Amino acid sequence: MEIERETNEGNSRRIQVRFITKLKAPYKVPTTAIAIPSDLSRIGLSSIVNKLLQAVDSEWKTEPFDFLIDGELVRMSLEQFLLVKGISAEKILEIEYIRAVAPRKEEEPSPHDDWVSAVDGSSPRFILTGCYDSLGRIWKQAGWCTHILEGHSGAISSVRIINSEGAGSATVATASKDRTLRLWKFDAEDSTDHPARIRAFKILRGHNASVHSIAAKTSGDMICSGSWDCTINLWRTNDTDTNGDTVSIKKRKVNNKIEESQSEGEAVSTLVGHTQCVSSVVWPQHDTIYSASWDHSVRKWDVETGKDLSDIFCGKALNCIDIGGEGLALIAAGGSDPVLRIWDPRKPGTSAPTFQFSSHSSWISACKWHNTSPLHLLSSSYDGKVMLWDLRTAWPVSIIDTHKDKVLCADWWKGDCVVSGGVDTQLRISSDISIH
Repeated sequence: MEIERETNEGNSRRIQVRFITKLKAPYKVPTTAIAIPSDLSRIGLSSIVNKLLQAVDSEWKTEPFDFLIDGELVRMSLEQFLLVKGISAEKILEIEYIRAVAPRKEEEPSPHDDWVSAVDGSSPRFILTGCYDSLGRIWKQAGWCTHILEGHSGAISSVRIINSEGAGSATVATASKDRTLRLWKFDAEDSTDHPARIRAFKILRGHNASVHSIAAKTSGDMICSGSWDCTINLWRTNDTDTNGDTVSIKKRKVNNKIEESQSEGEAVSTLVGHTQCVSSVVWPQHDTIYSASWDHSVRKWDVETGKDLSDIFCGKALNCIDIGGEGLALIAAGGSDPVLRIWDPRKPGTSAPTFQFSSHSSWISACKWHNTSPLHLLSSSYDGKVMLWDLRTAWPVSIIDTHKDKVLCADWWKGDCVVSGGVDTQLRISSDISIH
């Protein structure tokens, strides 16, 4: 079978290919070898696969595909790819196709009263945001805010969902430029049309400067925080200290009624070693915390001993860090240049990044691994874009450019959505993303 070009331009040679896929019906095309022009790139290949699918199903609706040869995504013409990779075109070339990693829907934006500085999409039940207006917000879906978290006296810089499993109560944490962290409980099943205003059940004090980042231990009984004071503090999330007594309680009268008690907590321990702002922390394993700093370093900490186990220096002030990829072993970080860097600490004797993605045009504000795919992660930038990456290619597989100004935060939500916020004061949700 031979595929004719839709235009008469060019006289490129033809090569024999066979399209294969791991996708289920109705995405399967016949595995017969066909001859196609060698100068086709991803869009041309996608057009051919869609025509083959339409030949099988006349009601097939066209959609974009990506293509892999020998496990690597094709981001140039077939001719160029074969030349660069040294692959012979004399025999039948097998090309695997997958659904393109691109949002198929943009939800209505969810407005805030100031810059959206922080977002956490780790719970499928809701989205947690932090804002420069000093308020946290809980969103059931686009445009539907169910709770407003009030009490901070400065902009919120980081938010984290601690526990949202099971029916009823969820626990979340917020960090602020007011030097405090606050812990909140609310009913995650609440579906009110008018957002309930709630106060924190615990205030954590101990940092001497703005708190920049929070991470939660997987068990949910502790959190850690990175601050402009160059330290990382560890805190308990329950209502009592180690002896079972409340650290301190504050009550206040409102309309002659005594409100629920509000406890204050102190840091359990402090990790010292960074020489500049600790901009980002993650707590991926029970006994290990990772941190990124404006002192250009990524550090790995032993929670039990408080010791700095290893350092990676990259020569740039860092804004964000996340741990993921194969075996939850890869370190992704971004900062004061347009490069998203990924290290594999399992490779000894080198501090050079294993991957470097350079498609942004300004500083990187956030990076996040997909929670089920070891190949995919996202990054957001002051260039106003969120980019989705696949480790099998050096180019972004999708660019989300719905924001009108700097993007300050981004995360995955429900596995197939990206949530992001920024200087345009909007929370935006890009949905129906196919991850393979």
